Amino acid sequence: MLIKKPDDIKGGEITDRKVYLSRRNFLRGAALAATTFATGVVYKQLLAPQPELATPVGRVEPGPQSAPKKWGLPGEEATEYQKIASYNNFYEFGTDKYSPARRAQSLVTKPWTVSVEGLVNKPKVFDLDELTRLFPPEDRIYRHRCVEGWSMVIPWLGFSLGDLIKQSEPQGGAKYVAFETANDPKGRGIPQTDALTWPYVEGLRLDEALHPLATLAVGIYGEPLLPQNGAPVRLVVPWKYGFKSIKSIVRIKLVERMPTTTWVKEVPSVYGFFSNVNPSVDVLRAQATEQRIGEWGRRQTLPFNGYAEQVAGLYDGMDLSYYV
Repeated sequence: MLIKKPDDIKGGEITDRKVYLSRRNFLRGAALAATTFATGVVYKQLLAPQPELATPVGRVEPGPQSAPKKWGLPGEEATEYQKIASYNNFYEFGTDKYSPARRAQSLVTKPWTVSVEGLVNKPKVFDLDELTRLFPPEDRIYRHRCVEGWSMVIPWLGFSLGDLIKQSEPQGGAKYVAFETANDPKGRGIPQTDALTWPYVEGLRLDEALHPLATLAVGIYGEPLLPQNGAPVRLVVPWKYGFKSIKSIVRIKLVERMPTTTWVKEVPSVYGFFSNVNPSVDVLRAQATEQRIGEWGRRQTLPFNGYAEQVAGLYDGMDLSYYV
């Protein structure tokens, strides 16, 4: 087994469900935000039963229990499939960590198209099958760091966002890339909580989007993305906090000016556009350490989530304590 787990861990994290019933209430409750239980010091799933996960087509078992040997980061192990599939942030389907795995099964993912538009010479609406034919997905395992203080190591299946952007031929005026998630509650089976203003929108600077680490993911553990993980296609930006990795993307637009993003729009005093993992800057709570899901104890949080060697050059000359 690739995953080592003490026998007395029954899965899950002791988190007061009331803390997550409303993101706005959570932000107002600063004292609750600072509690160790809210950050998940102990990982036990006593407050929420395991959801029943749909069996991937062609697989007899409900899901892989360990990562294939081709996946791995030096000195780190991939997070167990069941934990990746049952502990999620997806606010359209609930503001606690367990509702998305139960409720997101209503998400209709076929047919699905992604438009690439704006300041490009070759705008196009891609069918998802066409995207994966043009850009064959590859195995990419990245650390995933959430602003709430927890982290995972996830074996994504995806392709370079930059490859898609380059094929669309960005115009000289394009400086940023804006992303938009699905916003069709009836047609797509998305209940949409009242926690945020929909649709969910995100953005990157163009050079960030063109970086080889920036990924459009279509699967985990070699299987198609589960609905609760952002099916059928989501952004993965491993050196930034998880909320930058927008799920269920339907639109990618190249623009001249910095686009608005959901969390900057909702709480501008807390969230910034760049949202790089910076252990020395607190976001809601201290970010110097993190709880790796499935492990005991806490880890030191790494600058740029451990990808400083690859991406720090993108921010030369910027005050990263200010541009959060």
